[in-house]
Amino acid sequence: MEVLDLFSLKGKNALVTGSSQGLGASMAIALAQAGANVTLHGRGTVRESTVQEVRKTGVQYISVTGDVCEPAVCTNLVDETVKAFGSIDILVNNAGTIRRAPAAEHSQEFWSTVIETNLNSVFRLSQYAGIRMLAQGSGKIVNIASMLTFQGGILVPSYAAAKGAVGQLTKALANEWAAKGVNVNAIAPGYMETANTAPLQADEERSKAIVSRIPAGRWGLPSDLAGAVVFLASAASNYVHGHILVVDGGWLCR
Repeated sequence: MEVLDLFSLKGKNALVTGSSQGLGASMAIALAQAGANVTLHGRGTVRESTVQEVRKTGVQYISVTGDVCEPAVCTNLVDETVKAFGSIDILVNNAGTIRRAPAAEHSQEFWSTVIETNLNSVFRLSQYAGIRMLAQGSGKIVNIASMLTFQGGILVPSYAAAKGAVGQLTKALANEWAAKGVNVNAIAPGYMETANTAPLQADEERSKAIVSRIPAGRWGLPSDLAGAVVFLASAASNYVHGHILVVDGGWLCR
């Protein structure tokens, strides 16, 4: 097999949670461009602009809505993917949220919402999709971690706790499933231009401080994750297990 063929996803079926916009949309479009059929997901809707970009690739696609905090939504996302395409070969656990408040004032509601969305749903989706992948002897799960998988952050204790746990869950699942044909890895984006970071981008002083520490000298773009997600979803990464691939413009090495 030629090396570029290793990156082809033709004939594979993918589910990308939180893929209406931002990082998730960019990754879903990248998977479609590589040949995968894609289930797009949004909490309340899926943006038409994302649908149009996926449609351009010529792959099959469906859109499913629902809050991943609800267990039934998680199982439905997997079931609808299998119903539409025949199998689920790729799962990208991207859906997430963030709440900012000092630790001493971080409400139980903030904590519960972030942990449920960013961690519990990742386990539920990985477990349910993983059962199917184990049965077929193959599959790729890509979790979306964060710089706060490694660092503590400021004003985001629930987010840091959840993303730290996502890193450990990635390794735990890889330990159990690697020998059974299922790859479980993660991508840890750096500071990206998304709705989640809008408050930081709007804070001129904070944004300047962030960019000054990034060796690449700029905020990341959603498109910067395209290559990483295709790599981890494709045969090119068949011997990569339990890895957290950092895409951060050099932030962690500074």
